[in-house]
Amino acid sequence: MPMVGLLDGSVMTAGKASLFYEGLAVEGFVRNRNVVVELHSAGGDYSRLPALAADLVRRDVALIAALDTPAAVAIKAITPQIPIVFAVESDPVQIGLVVNADRPGGNITGVTDSAIEQERKRVQLLRELLPKAAVFASLIDPANPNARSQTENVLSAAREVGVQIKTLQARNEADLETVFAPSADWKADGLVIGDDDLFIGHSVRLAALTLRRGLPAVFAHRGFVAAGGLMSYGAIPNELYHQAGVYSGLVLKGGKPSDLPVFQSSQAEFIVNLRTAQALGLAVPPDLLARASEAIK
Repeated sequence: MPMVGLLDGSVMTAGKASLFYEGLAVEGFVRNRNVVVELHSAGGDYSRLPALAADLVRRDVALIAALDTPAAVAIKAITPQIPIVFAVESDPVQIGLVVNADRPGGNITGVTDSAIEQERKRVQLLRELLPKAAVFASLIDPANPNARSQTENVLSAAREVGVQIKTLQARNEADLETVFAPSADWKADGLVIGDDDLFIGHSVRLAALTLRRGLPAVFAHRGFVAAGGLMSYGAIPNELYHQAGVYSGLVLKGGKPSDLPVFQSSQAEFIVNLRTAQALGLAVPPDLLARASEAIK
């Protein structure tokens, strides 16, 4: 049976892996029946990725699927031969994974969402909720390969809506506590949280920290809002990881990554927590609420 390496910079959740397996099954590959899957997860510690990627290469796998941006960058750096399929929430051309989304070239292709537009949209939504805001803070993980592009996208969107941006950085859980310390003088009216596995893994803590500071915040993932955060706008992960599985199945059948254009996921959801808005003393405008995919009451 062919072996597929599954590489993830964050915690490899059962849901993420299951979506990938379902995509593989679409092309006739069922785990432990006619394909073996070797899972390697860095658990949010990106420094482990080069070693994990190298181990998959040594195992002579038929294909490597990278389920986030740090994993995709790490595996591309060490193998120009083994086929790679990525699932990333970033622009694969901008971060150097492929030279052209329609004609990827080389040994790599995959699936992406509209990350640039989603980052801009998060700034716009927060501005609509806070029309008198003058300054937003932007929380970024500098260890993420997307950090530079995230910062540029947020700055660009902020200029368009007329707010200033104060960029904050956190590389680990301890940094989150430091950034949100009561003595921190942000002088910000709202917070835009960057799409990053570290922040995803600490969605509950981020929700609590933003509420403790009375700070309206928007993130990319629904878990933040479910835990009490104010708003989220981002990709629906089902399509991203499922399609990565489908593409992996096509490659296992003999397809060349260079012939498979990068698949652009277009599904996104906007969720707002009305309980949190009330706790923060905010009235969500009716036209903004009408556009929400879900409102938590």
